[in-house]
Amino acid sequence: MTETGHHDTTTTQAGTVATLLRLGRWARPHRRAIVVMLATASCAMIAQSLVPLVIGRVVDGPIRHHDTAGLWALSGLALVLGVSEAALFFARRRAMAVAALGVETDLRRDLFAHVQRLPVSFHDRWPSGQLLSRLTTDLSTIRRFIGLAAVFLLASTITIAIVLVLLLTIQLWLGLIVIVSMVPLLISTRRFELRYSRDARRAQDLTGDLATSVEEAALGIRVIKAFGRRPQMLRGFTDSASRLRAAELTKIRTLGLFWALLEGLPQIVLALVTAGGVYAAAHGTITVGELVAFVALYLQLVWPIIMLGWLLALTEEAASACRRIFEVLDTEPTIIEAAEPVAAESGTTLVFENVHFRYDDAEDEVLRGVDLELRAGETMALVGGVGSGKTTLTALVPRLYDVTGGRVLIGGVDVRDLRLDQLRHAVTTAFEDATLFSASVAENLTLGRSGVGEEDVREAISVAQAEFVYDLPYGLETRIGEQGLSLSGGQRQRLALARAVLGRPRVLVLDDPLSALDVHTESQVEEALRRVLAGTTALVVAHRPSTVLLADRVAMLADGRIAAVGTHSELLERVPAYRQLLAQSSELEAAR
Repeated sequence: MTETGHHDTTTTQAGTVATLLRLGRWARPHRRAIVVMLATASCAMIAQSLVPLVIGRVVDGPIRHHDTAGLWALSGLALVLGVSEAALFFARRRAMAVAALGVETDLRRDLFAHVQRLPVSFHDRWPSGQLLSRLTTDLSTIRRFIGLAAVFLLASTITIAIVLVLLLTIQLWLGLIVIVSMVPLLISTRRFELRYSRDARRAQDLTGDLATSVEEAALGIRVIKAFGRRPQMLRGFTDSASRLRAAELTKIRTLGLFWALLEGLPQIVLALVTAGGVYAAAHGTITVGELVAFVALYLQLVWPIIMLGWLLALTEEAASACRRIFEVLDTEPTIIEAAEPVAAESGTTLVFENVHFRYDDAEDEVLRGVDLELRAGETMALVGGVGSGKTTLTALVPRLYDVTGGRVLIGGVDVRDLRLDQLRHAVTTAFEDATLFSASVAENLTLGRSGVGEEDVREAISVAQAEFVYDLPYGLETRIGEQGLSLSGGQRQRLALARAVLGRPRVLVLDDPLSALDVHTESQVEEALRRVLAGTTALVVAHRPSTVLLADRVAMLADGRIAAVGTHSELLERVPAYRQLLAQSSELEAAR
């Protein structure tokens, strides 16, 4: 598996059957409906196979002997078989809906839950379109397999076995011709499975790439239009769509060749058995009724054989979809709780103890032995140049990433020893890039958090100077659209800040929370933040001199280490690099 969610074609693929059997975990809760579905489909196919025998009896009995009385009983039997077949197919459809949709829903829920448990580092590597295609297209393929291919593969196999036995019973050597003719089909089927599996996997991966392109274009539509890049984006999308079209055509060609064999060979065999049957009937070896029954039975066999191509294609697509899904489900979360988690303490000191960190795909460390202590209730501003590791350091507090060396402690307890829900209840983060969801303002603020009252929400809105929400068409119940793009950048950032301070967390991590605000709004937010931060331990990434003034102390990060710690005045006085950093920030601020 590559980092883009594509399958490495040099890797030996798990067997189709073994892969599909892994769905048993989700099929077991619906086993009753699955058994009914398989049983009714098989019985319907058997009933269908018995009709030619009745026709043969009609020819050799009532028709041959001109016995109209005997015709009624056989006609009634044929009618019963036909009605039974229709009723059984109806029952199968109902059971199929329950079983296939049930498995799809359960698997989709578990896959989504697992994706949520996987660490941020996993999502850094995987394109979101690849995950989206697995949660939608691949699961739909599996549903079709359970509801159609699996059922008819079993039913067709049973039908083929029964029909072959009946053919051998009616006329041995004609039946042997039919059996021998199936050998080339078995050989071709194996070759088809191997080739089609490869073609199907490539098409599914390219579908994920195309979904990624669409998602990026939708989310970045403002940038695309602002820079006039629509033709370039269209060319890129067209290229991706063309590659997917070529992959689908390759898949269709593979299926077409196999289908031609499935269509052609049975017709040749039909000509042979018909000619042989007529010769046998002319010499009295079999009766006319037996010949009619034999040919009718063989025709019953032709359709399952022809349908085999479609069923095997769907089976291989389902197996490929399963492999893609299990590539995600088999990925173990790396951010896990301790075997015996420690109960959360009430202390709010935040300590970085010889902290090292390196990203999975990087050779060099971002953090190289960070030692920093925030006292309870203290606000620490974190400053540093671009790429110094400020955002990375803040991400270690709520365990979005885990340290590769050293420890992060809250209240004297290693964050890795705390339950994740307790840790993330105690620590709240506001990111520089404000992420909002396609939901109401109130839902974006609370994110389902329990125990939050209306007064808490109003206070958080006031602190973040986000009173504009009351002027929206439906106030707090106004839906703000995907990513909150119906709001300005400053409005989105104020809502994200309000979400962070809601409920007065014990530890507050703010990653440059005021970068999108104008000077007037910034001063109002800073004044309100001083009240909130008075009782909270806070780590604030700061790029503006005004944000630094919120802090009790300032830590300067350089080359992955803490270069200096002190009050703003102390650092201005004794650290030239700090003065230079603030001067550069002031120049940039003036340029704005």
